Amino acid sequence: MSWMVYGAYGYTGRLVAALATERGELPVLAGRDERRLRTLGERFELEYRTVDLSEPSGLRAALEGFDVVAHCAGPFSATAQPMVDACLATKTHYLDITGEIDVFESILARRDEARAAGVVLLPGAGFDVVPSDCLAAMLARALPGAVRLELALRASGGVSPGTAKTAMESLGTAGRARVGGVIGPIPADRRRREVEFADGKAHVHAIAWGDVATAYHSTGIGDIVVYAALPPAIAPMMALAQVGGAATRTRLVQSLLKRVVGRLPGPSAETRGKTQGQLWGEATDAAGHSVTGTVTTLDPYDLTADSVVRIAQRLAAGTVAPGAYTPSQALGADFVRELDGIKVHDVG
Repeated sequence: MSWMVYGAYGYTGRLVAALATERGELPVLAGRDERRLRTLGERFELEYRTVDLSEPSGLRAALEGFDVVAHCAGPFSATAQPMVDACLATKTHYLDITGEIDVFESILARRDEARAAGVVLLPGAGFDVVPSDCLAAMLARALPGAVRLELALRASGGVSPGTAKTAMESLGTAGRARVGGVIGPIPADRRRREVEFADGKAHVHAIAWGDVATAYHSTGIGDIVVYAALPPAIAPMMALAQVGGAATRTRLVQSLLKRVVGRLPGPSAETRGKTQGQLWGEATDAAGHSVTGTVTTLDPYDLTADSVVRIAQRLAAGTVAPGAYTPSQALGADFVRELDGIKVHDVG
């Protein structure tokens, strides 16, 4: 297949490029920084192209002839639209690794454009939100007629600069859930709870996670809350939000915070090797019947690299009809079982 990894020299982009070459794929590396691209291209013996998302004509020219682009350069609130626009114009299938609710909603709303262009748009092709989206779809399949869905996640490893920058954008804003099919504030009585992951119980806090958007599209369930057991690397950010409030959203503060977290090295290979992702979910129907399930994954960043490479191969092979999809809509609820290191525990 002919495909591009945009944002290839970012933390996750490097992992995708490394795994792709290990599996015999030859993606073209792309991004804005020629020096960093050249270094990475020489390391993996891959072609590279310098491309700026702010130059639409140059971006379209760079995408011509490619089957797929794996977009790994966030925050996607700023970068997704220009890349999607270019993919629709050049008939290039699109996937990204966003976890941002509004980005999911905006891309999924373009399904008719995607069908008309003969293009697949698939946001959330990594840990955000492949395993949780597939778990949500499994739970909905196990309990037809479910009206409430709760999901929770936990990962103890560190975070990449990109993840941290996206987290900075959410500081000082209220958490979000879906109630009655509408995205809004988290209900006061559902801000925290205890869940039982595969490796034991944990107290979790409601967060604005991507499944607030995607699980609705995947399952039709209109009441969705997502929780997380916060890792040590994220806890200080949440404390800052509580202290600083709306002040953390000013342009100056955002710039300073993003500059600081942009220097984070991201978790080492050794740390990732010791880290697992844990997911829990529960679906409930109007009569009070419920089903639960759990999933154990590799470290979220390793899962993301594996998932991105596999999904790029699927899209290039033409096995997904044109349109805009969540992962489980495009690939099926059981796609997660194909990923390395996955354990799906009882669902039902």
